[in-house]
Amino acid sequence: MADRHPNRDLRALREAELHMSRPELAKALNEQAKRMGENIGCTARLIAAWEDGDVACPRAVYRRVLTAYTGRTLHQLGFALPESRPAGQGKPTDADDGDEGSGSVNRRSFLRDGVGVALALPAAVRVAGRIGVTEVRAVTAAVTTLYGHDHDHGSGPLRRAANEALHTAYSWLQAGTYTDRTGTRLRTATGNLSIAAGWLSYDSGRPADAHSLYGEALAAARIAADRALEAHAFGCLSLLAKAQGRPREAVANAQGAQAVARHLGSPRLLALFHAREAGGWALMGDRQATDAAIVRAHHHYAAGPAETDPGWLEFFTPAELAGLEALARADLGQHERAAAGAEQAVLLHGSAFARNRALYTADIAIQHASGHRPEPEAAAEAAGRVIAFLPDVRSDRLLQSLHGVAGALQRHARVPAVADWIEQYRTITAPQGGRA
Repeated sequence: MADRHPNRDLRALREAELHMSRPELAKALNEQAKRMGENIGCTARLIAAWEDGDVACPRAVYRRVLTAYTGRTLHQLGFALPESRPAGQGKPTDADDGDEGSGSVNRRSFLRDGVGVALALPAAVRVAGRIGVTEVRAVTAAVTTLYGHDHDHGSGPLRRAANEALHTAYSWLQAGTYTDRTGTRLRTATGNLSIAAGWLSYDSGRPADAHSLYGEALAAARIAADRALEAHAFGCLSLLAKAQGRPREAVANAQGAQAVARHLGSPRLLALFHAREAGGWALMGDRQATDAAIVRAHHHYAAGPAETDPGWLEFFTPAELAGLEALARADLGQHERAAAGAEQAVLLHGSAFARNRALYTADIAIQHASGHRPEPEAAAEAAGRVIAFLPDVRSDRLLQSLHGVAGALQRHARVPAVADWIEQYRTITAPQGGRA
């Protein structure tokens, strides 16, 4: 998805004129801020976010430091200038918010939903830079907000705001003043926010960013001695490894998550990690190990919910368990069982978790088209249901799944229902270069 505009001017200035790496420029800006009496926590990752276009325009304090250090205006530095509005004008209109090109509609919906406001962490670290319970709660609330909107709408409108919130949280850790207890709680909350941002990066087709963010969360868990966060990070790394075709790593990380989660008193958390392990074994083609892991997942899940279940685990419903098993069956080439399991997942989800329903519906179409006894009409019917989720659900994984559906159906293009769907798919994707 074309949702960002790389800042080539800033990168050219850094590389060709200043002859600095990103860490060197970040250090120089921090030193400039100190000379100006400002308190910032610039990092190489923030420089990368500016240069990659993830942040269209820095916050005011960074704008002051950047212009003072470089002697250039924001326009000369390649940033989109922030719009000034008369006092009392209220929320921006559709015409006001046109700096994101094809992503402007998402941005406007994002603002109207109030997600941007909810993720705007309070302005701390001002005079004394004192961090307390208010800031910790703000980070925790941001995580809850992210997951809630992601389940229904996908990662498209959220990833940028999540990264900005995460940068603010890290600046509090680096530059704030707090007690040991508050520091531990803030580090745990920031680690959870890092996982949420990593998930959005993964769902947006940025696996390298996701891997880095999950690694940061794992480090935060180790420092804070937080087993729940550590298990979560291992589980995410397992998911990412499978998605990137590294099944042994997926199994190892899932087993690492299980080793930590055994001490947390959450059977359903263990069930999730056994399901993750099953996915790794299936990708290796080990049917026996896959079946054993699936049995363990169902066994732990049957123990029911527990008070110690983490809040983020709410997505792991019976529908999701059925869906994860279906994905494993698909990797084993058990197409009919995979299609039936994915259909069960969609039905059990009901009206919740729109993005997951869309993904499993795409799996239904692929399995019907790919089985030993393909059912092209059933595949086309499911594929039509997938398109109905657009554009409300924005997820690079969903777009990739649609591409996979089109590839699977192509071999049945002579079937009228399939031909009609392929034409619809081409019509929808043509304006954006073949991608919805």
